[in-house]
Amino acid sequence: MVLASKVAPSEPLPVHPRADHPQRHVVGDCVAARVCVVSGRGVVSGTKIGSLFSGVGGLDLGVQQVIGGDVVWHVEFDAAPSKVLAHHWPDVPNYGDITAVDWSQVEPIDILTGGFPCQDVSLAGARAGMNNTTRSGLWAHYAHAISVLKPKLVVIENVRGLLSAEAVGSMESDPWGLGDGQPRSVINALGAVLGDLARLGYDTRRCGVLASEAGAPHPRSRVFIIGWNATVTNPSRFGGDEGDNAAGLRASQANGAGVPDECGTRFSDLEWAEYAPAIERWERILGRAAPPPTVASAEDGYHRFSPVFDEWAMGLPEGHVTNPAIGLTRNQQLTALGNGVVPAQCALALRMLGVRSWQ
Repeated sequence: MVLASKVAPSEPLPVHPRADHPQRHVVGDCVAARVCVVSGRGVVSGTKIGSLFSGVGGLDLGVQQVIGGDVVWHVEFDAAPSKVLAHHWPDVPNYGDITAVDWSQVEPIDILTGGFPCQDVSLAGARAGMNNTTRSGLWAHYAHAISVLKPKLVVIENVRGLLSAEAVGSMESDPWGLGDGQPRSVINALGAVLGDLARLGYDTRRCGVLASEAGAPHPRSRVFIIGWNATVTNPSRFGGDEGDNAAGLRASQANGAGVPDECGTRFSDLEWAEYAPAIERWERILGRAAPPPTVASAEDGYHRFSPVFDEWAMGLPEGHVTNPAIGLTRNQQLTALGNGVVPAQCALALRMLGVRSWQ
């Protein structure tokens, strides 16, 4: 389902200072889908993209697959994914800590992307919620960046828990408002994000997408939100009504429509049992064989989950994270991949939300 929000804007949001500059650490929550864009350069010149909470660049690749454009700066605090960014985009600056960036001094952009930390809203976590003491509360700094940069389009990704996690926000933030006496906060994290975007003058559309709906051999539910600056952006630039043929897009992508069958060619001799149809479909979509899911440890010979397989399952270009030249350990690779965004899942979400091109 595709949903839309349009609320009159108000004053900019306050930013909650963070003294601890928290990092993001989530392992194994993300095994994801394919990407057709295999470089950091898009197909539409002149469109500038700013990337927050960049990770290994998966969300940006998904945006570029649909819109094009060039990433002109990253903001990524963690050292390991920062190495990946530096390896693939050596000429793109990384401003590091989002709490320390002076947004008036960075290059202006047309599109702002980012999946802010999910630990405190994830169904797999402690559900501490979104406030100025949690890592997910770094959304406030994301919103502050929007208020200064005023991009034409904002693309946000997060976990399904965003729909139900509690949040502290300027809407219904006092005990005498709507829901007085309730045992929990009235507003949830998604509501806080949408309310903040509305206050900043952004209309929104959002949807939930499974990685399997983008053709991946596994589910992975994620929420995608687009916000456009209602004062400068014509919604007709998105190329259609929200949800235009959303069901058809899901079905065609999940079935690998338009992907050559290679005359039934099998890419891999590995036996996948009941997973074989999904694995073989993904092999056809990516055009390369699935690597073994485990590798033997050099220390004790025991087989452990392979980062190379994880990278393949995400649909990232071969070696995007696991290239030895990047210099990450196995654990760092798995963490970076686990925190990553599925480019094809993002691209499908954008098309479902009506984004076709940026001209």
